[in-house]
Amino acid sequence: MNLRIVALLIAAPLTLAAGPAERPPVRPEAKITGEPVNCLPRSRFRETRIRDDWTIDFMRDSRTGWRNTLPHRCSGLRSNNSFGYRTSINQVCSTDIVHVLVNTGGTPSRGTACGLGQFVPIEIVPGR
Repeated sequence: MNLRIVALLIAAPLTLAAGPAERPPVRPEAKITGEPVNCLPRSRFRETRIRDDWTIDFMRDSRTGWRNTLPHRCSGLRSNNSFGYRTSINQVCSTDIVHVLVNTGGTPSRGTACGLGQFVPIEIVPGR
């Protein structure tokens, strides 16, 4: 009976190591230009661009900004192409929650709640 327990304990990490399928590459590609930060003052970005259900770019201008890769997939983020958040300190942080905004009959309502990751400074790679 001890042999069965040992076999199960050895097999369990192998199953966990396989994990979920890899995410597709984020488009457009971006070059990392600095160290990640946990908070980003709202005055540092002009717009946001939702790249997929895992990635939001907080853009300073058309080519530079901060890429935020969410720790978990945010279902409906890309298809609804809209999210909202509240903050009382005039910055957005990796500890904040965003909500997918779902348009129901012309009125947006809060959908899936998703946590943010760190903000990585980027420059969009043209033509890729």
